[in-house]
Amino acid sequence: MNRSVRRPNLVYLHSHDTGRYVSPYGYAAPTPHLQRLAAGGVVFRDAYAAAPTCSPSRAALTTGRYPHEVGMLGLANRGFALSDPDEHVARTLRAEGYTTALAGVQHVSTDWEQVGYSEVLPVASRDAPDVSAAAVEFLSGQRDSDEPFFLDVGFRETHREFDAAEAQDDARYLRPPEPLPDTPEVREEMARFRASLRRLDDGVGAVLDALDAHGLAQDTVVVCTTDHGLPFPSMKGQLTTHGLGVMLLVRGPGFPAGGVVDALVTQLDVLPTLYRAAGVEVPAPLPGRPLQPLASGEVDRLHDAVFGETTFHVAYAPQRSVRTDRWCYVRRFDDLGSDPVSNEAESPALDVLLAAGWGSRPRERELLFDRLLDPQEAENVAGEPWAAVALAGLRARLEEWMVETDDPVRHGPVPPPPGARVDDPSPNPIARQARLAAGR
Repeated sequence: MNRSVRRPNLVYLHSHDTGRYVSPYGYAAPTPHLQRLAAGGVVFRDAYAAAPTCSPSRAALTTGRYPHEVGMLGLANRGFALSDPDEHVARTLRAEGYTTALAGVQHVSTDWEQVGYSEVLPVASRDAPDVSAAAVEFLSGQRDSDEPFFLDVGFRETHREFDAAEAQDDARYLRPPEPLPDTPEVREEMARFRASLRRLDDGVGAVLDALDAHGLAQDTVVVCTTDHGLPFPSMKGQLTTHGLGVMLLVRGPGFPAGGVVDALVTQLDVLPTLYRAAGVEVPAPLPGRPLQPLASGEVDRLHDAVFGETTFHVAYAPQRSVRTDRWCYVRRFDDLGSDPVSNEAESPALDVLLAAGWGSRPRERELLFDRLLDPQEAENVAGEPWAAVALAGLRARLEEWMVETDDPVRHGPVPPPPGARVDDPSPNPIARQARLAAGR
């Protein structure tokens, strides 16, 4: 690599549990700064996480490989860890001469030194104003630096608990996103979610303003995404579009302003994108592809299929999925005797659904959704004769992927690592109440 040419800076902005509920994706959401970022770069409208839970998704983002390939089958705060921390992007870029700094949340390891950042910036709290203040302070010292930087900015928003609703979040005039029911209880929750979303957006805006103020914007690739879908029932934790569908906005060299891409992409494409921008040779073969050729129009697609997975959240819930332009296929690998509520956070929305019988609905081992005729992925057509050819093809495609990636679920129930905390998934309301009382 010709190191005499100044390499671009890299800024990785990421949030908790935001899905696509932001204005660049057409929602009436209070996100003018995310809209500004989108207008200055490229919006990837059909982007998906590799997992619908926090640490597995983030591990995939920062290693470029599927969670089960890197050991992150569950949450870092519950005892799961990367099998090889050297695969983390911070270590790779640091070895290539980048200053690598973290502000806020990373949720891949309980020990940030293990991940390998050059600096972990002091923050007063994990709230967006404090996280963005630390990032802004870091950027103020980079104008005259000879080294490029990788700045990882992790916001806790829009994770529960949400901020208090404000006057502009009047629940009377809100509409919850699909697939949530439009009830007063859910609208009240969405009002608080919107308050958290506004705080997230303000944090993003502060970082963007600092890049402008210090003359760094033109030479910086900014990637903004979230780990997975919203923290509501039938969303976070699920392998449908509501759990895996994410915002993905990229601005900077190689990403023309005002671009919108409808092609299917995965968050595993983020790391190859950063490496290509930095001129870094990919350390090992990765399943993702750089997004630059898609953004420039050089190619019109990167993937004919993308994959998703969940193994553990707070309870064991092994599922795998394959998604194409037309179809989404999900397969469960448990015995279907587990409680479908075991991985759900307590919330008014959950109470509304449980009162209507949501928790006692039949659970199928295979799910097949027609993405064009059923964009909400609500009607399982796995048993329909007219979908039989698609079902057989996707079964085979999923099995092929699981073999290629040596997925441990193929060989039977996956045990948690020693010392990991895993809740009992049995359908036991008394056990559930004990978990809730313990603050899970």
